Amino acid sequence: MPLAYARVLLKISGEALAGEKGFGFDMGVLDRLAGEIADIVEMGAGVGLVIGGGNIVRGAQLSKMGMDRVGADYMGMLGTVINALAMQDVLERRGVETRVMTALRMEEVAEPYIRRRAMRHLEQARTVIFAGGTGNPYFSTDTAAALRAIQMKANVIIKATGVDGVYSADPRKHPDAKLYETISYRDVMLEELGVMDQTAITLCKENDLPLIVLNINKHGAVAAAIRGERVGTLVQ
Repeated sequence: MPLAYARVLLKISGEALAGEKGFGFDMGVLDRLAGEIADIVEMGAGVGLVIGGGNIVRGAQLSKMGMDRVGADYMGMLGTVINALAMQDVLERRGVETRVMTALRMEEVAEPYIRRRAMRHLEQARTVIFAGGTGNPYFSTDTAAALRAIQMKANVIIKATGVDGVYSADPRKHPDAKLYETISYRDVMLEELGVMDQTAITLCKENDLPLIVLNINKHGAVAAAIRGERVGTLVQ
């Protein structure tokens, strides 16, 4: 079956890796996420992956506690590298050839991010994990995901969350919140729905890059979205 999206950038929050623990790693969750990624690789999709660092350290939170924002953000970037290495290990144990590329240079543990090299990895059917955010403080991993998706000529960003899509309000606090099947980037910004930060949304909007928000806890949801089935919320 031909894929609706041949190349995808998958964005996963760091908190997702912690599962119910809330901090660090839940190896059962890591293995399940790796299984979802392995499935879409087996389908023939080119996969780039950006993982947040919230299960280890969040720069914005440290900044609010009084730490210098620049230093705090760099700590957050290092957290994303730790998560990338953990995911690489689990993926490769499943037979998925993987490369970690970082925006911060640390050649002993990962390749430096070079766009042409990253493109080559994807052409060779390797899964690329982009770590270290954009390499700059004040930018979130959502923005890094949008930027890498554009640079890699991805057909779609899939943001894997713990809810079924984009709602008019937080469904965990407002049970009557409306789930959108489709919504425009303009409406996301006007209604301040918090799908991604404004910088990431603006990048997607200006580059006509669609975004699918779905529930990563539903087995097969990512694969269904790549096949073009209606899953979660389509933002475009």
